Amino acid sequence: MLKPLIFITLGDPAGIGPEVTVKSLDEIGNKNDYHTIVIGSSNVFNQALKICDINLKFNTIKSIEELNKDDNSVHLLDLNNTQHRIQIGQVDARSGKASVEWVLKAGELASQTTDSAIVTAPINKEACTLAGYKDIGHMEIFQSQTNSKEVATMLIADNLRVVHLTTHRSLRIACDYVTKDNVFNKIKLTHEYFVNCGFSNPNIGVSALNPHASDGGILGDEEAKQISPAIGEAKTIGINANGPVPADTVFNQAIDGKYDVVLAMYHDQGHIPIKVHNWEKSISVNLGLPFIRTSVDHGTAFDIAGKGIAHHASMKEAIRLAVNLCVNKKL
Repeated sequence: MLKPLIFITLGDPAGIGPEVTVKSLDEIGNKNDYHTIVIGSSNVFNQALKICDINLKFNTIKSIEELNKDDNSVHLLDLNNTQHRIQIGQVDARSGKASVEWVLKAGELASQTTDSAIVTAPINKEACTLAGYKDIGHMEIFQSQTNSKEVATMLIADNLRVVHLTTHRSLRIACDYVTKDNVFNKIKLTHEYFVNCGFSNPNIGVSALNPHASDGGILGDEEAKQISPAIGEAKTIGINANGPVPADTVFNQAIDGKYDVVLAMYHDQGHIPIKVHNWEKSISVNLGLPFIRTSVDHGTAFDIAGKGIAHHASMKEAIRLAVNLCVNKKL
């Protein structure tokens, strides 16, 4: 019987993704309960090992059929698509193209297996755009690839979990997404995800959009017209959703244990408390995809790439959670 498969993409070749990947794999070591398959190219992987001065045993394969089921060593699925001269720390369309090809291969393989998960190192959105890709984030790439309708990004730092109504939208446009239907659909998606992860009655704290939850309509009407009706509809089908709670209160309440998860209304509203709470170990998880996907919660850090000094705690946490979700079916 084939063990669960953990696919790890290397991220942009010119960033810190390859470095944090090899550092994490070196510390985690070989495990008996799953197979680790890195998707990338051998020259990028070997360069990262050299930069970080790591001697890691791994097997290079050209297709998933070559996986040695009896070998617990890391397997590198070499797509051999980085023949250009990689300039560490530089935006390059060719690197962007390679990084997305690795992501798409991971999505393809995970879609074909029932017991697998994907862990992604950071891609560079500018490089991906220069390469001609319109989907600028991992979630959007996977959503298009799998035709998934309702998806969401959840960030986790210790016991603080935050699902986002929107992510890669300008603030001006993000506010237009705060509608009853959108908020209700994200509450429902969050509830279903947490139930599948073993929570019998997840308590969802729903953040307000406006300061002080609008102060009774003085500072906006989205709470009364959109968010509260969505929460009310969720309650009618047995979902334990509560709010809208002022954003300057709800995250601290979640840290204290009042809520299992918070639904934030836009990118920075959810990202800032996560990164202030524990930036180094914060990670990202996608809801609504047909496979498990976790990720680091940082970018390509071109300014320090190639120096071997990048912290890898986030990647290590992302791998740990992917394994836990895949093998133990729990957050």
